Amino acid sequence: MNDSVNDRARPAIRVFGPTENVRGVALLLHGGRERSHERVHRYRSAYLRMLPFARDIRHEGGSEGVAAWVLRYRYRGWNAPELDPVLDAAWALDEIRRAHGDVPVALVGHSMGGRTALRVAGADSVVAVCALAPWTKPNEPVEQLAGRTVLIAHGLLDKMTDPELSFRYAERAKAVTDRVAHFDVHDEGHAMLRKSAAWTRLVTGFTLGALGTQPFDPVITNALGQPSPEGLRIPL
Repeated sequence: MNDSVNDRARPAIRVFGPTENVRGVALLLHGGRERSHERVHRYRSAYLRMLPFARDIRHEGGSEGVAAWVLRYRYRGWNAPELDPVLDAAWALDEIRRAHGDVPVALVGHSMGGRTALRVAGADSVVAVCALAPWTKPNEPVEQLAGRTVLIAHGLLDKMTDPELSFRYAERAKAVTDRVAHFDVHDEGHAMLRKSAAWTRLVTGFTLGALGTQPFDPVITNALGQPSPEGLRIPL
């Protein structure tokens, strides 16, 4: 295990899809809280919310060699300055490399997991980030996104994380990588349940397109090519 991960607790991985002849991996990162050292059990709703995405990625991409890895953090909290989920995600990326070599990785994160995905996007293996209702801050760094393809989607009815901060983050990200898409999800809250099928299609289409096993959906291709700032207000 990576020495940066505290040995008092261990993160866990659940794999959906192939374990051999893998061409690419989607690493899914769940949400959490600002501060908590409570362990993340397998029935926690934030973790369970990522499983439908993993199953759909397996269904649509498994035969093409795409595996979905769902990370369960050691602790529920972001826990600055330690940034526990960031350490856990870095550990998971090392595990992917150990298992499959230098295959491309697409990160998919919800809420705190979206923030985590954006933070670790600078890893050599990462080619793309899909941040769903991400918990971002006004000073959140973007330099690590250079050369990556980025999709951010946020429900406009979200009361847990701020959709306006997601939009502003996308604006700043556009300055370091041209390939940024931002979707406003109307009539949707933080849990992504009202339009769950649309969220799943978006995540799977983006992930498989980013990993090169199928073309991007035209909606995503069009969004990636739109100028900032007006082009970052694509409705979903």
